[in-house]
Amino acid sequence: MQEYLRFFVPTEAYQLVLVLFLSFLIGLDREEQKRGGKRVFGGVRTFPLIGLLGYGVALVSKDNLAGVLIGLLAVTSFMVVSYWHKLQSSDEAGITTEVSGLVVYLVGVMVYMGHIWLACAFVVVSLLMLELKEALEGLTERLEPEEITAFTKFLLLTLVILPIVPNQEFGLFKINPFKTWLVVVAVSGVSYASYLLLKIVKGRGGIFLSGVLGGIYSSTIATVVLSKRAASGHHPHDYSGSILAASGFMYLRIVGLVWMFNASLAFKLAPVFSALALLAILGGWIWHRMPDEDEKAPPTPSQAHNPLELRTAFFFAIVFVVMLVATHLAVTYLGRGGVYSLAALMGVTDVDPFIMGMTNAAPVSTSYQVAAESIIIATSCNNLVKGGYAYFFARQKAGLWSLLLLAGLAVLGLVSLLWV
Repeated sequence: MQEYLRFFVPTEAYQLVLVLFLSFLIGLDREEQKRGGKRVFGGVRTFPLIGLLGYGVALVSKDNLAGVLIGLLAVTSFMVVSYWHKLQSSDEAGITTEVSGLVVYLVGVMVYMGHIWLACAFVVVSLLMLELKEALEGLTERLEPEEITAFTKFLLLTLVILPIVPNQEFGLFKINPFKTWLVVVAVSGVSYASYLLLKIVKGRGGIFLSGVLGGIYSSTIATVVLSKRAASGHHPHDYSGSILAASGFMYLRIVGLVWMFNASLAFKLAPVFSALALLAILGGWIWHRMPDEDEKAPPTPSQAHNPLELRTAFFFAIVFVVMLVATHLAVTYLGRGGVYSLAALMGVTDVDPFIMGMTNAAPVSTSYQVAAESIIIATSCNNLVKGGYAYFFARQKAGLWSLLLLAGLAVLGLVSLLWV
């Protein structure tokens, strides 16, 4: 666009107009604050002047950033004086307007240096931040401290740790630390997304929705939590149906995670797991809709716990590496039967490390066929174990029904091996 405009007007002319326009927009926003009775530094005249100052200093300084920095210090000193005067008249004085003045100065500098898009982006983002003040402040009131801590941990896992992990294979078993931590980030990210959804709904939608979201978060944890709440003996259909649906969403969660790292294996699992997920979710929904005798009050929905614990992430990484090594050894020395035995054993505990290990092992250490079959065996065994958890914690009708429903789902999973 700059090349096109040079045919009609000098470069400095349209840059000057752009600086005035962008500065005027922020000044106009601050002028509205004045009309609201607030004491605000500057308006539709002051901010364009600050923008012109930034552009003029950059023009005179050319490629010497020292002059730009001196001008920035001069503008900052004015902003400090303005803020000090506001503090004298009010204990709740904000510094937003003064910071906006510094932004306008930098916009003038960026326009002169040719960073037109960046200058426009600065102004647009600044206007959004200024206009969305009430919404942003309301958000901070709704967020609990632990929610901010959880998000910080997620950023630590993804933006701090992941980039510095070496992306190369080490040792006899060719362990790649980057891929290992990437698996940790993927599993934690899916669980964290489900956790946020559980916090957003805050019990709306009843126990069934909590079970569904819990299945994405962790079907084992969801089963234990719902079973403990069902121990009172109330709403057995609702709780047992929700537990079945949670395991149904486990299948969809697994397909999604596997697809992130091994699309071929995910396509092999997708038909079977989609069918099992549909049967479990639809069956759970129908079952939970069945009326219970003398039940009027709705059941209490479960509350999720933050999945982003750093110790849990590191423990998952260790278990994942152990599963990679164990899978390699099982394939090498025990063959297909050894892998299936390992799958059944891991089904008793958390299946995620084993499943992600098989995802990375196929087709290097084992075939897609063996990887898919072992994942199905692991999930079926895990459903049996969850049925045992439900029976132990809930007992009564809810525990027995959950055990029978999950056992039936496990049998269907094993039967599906005939079509994989």
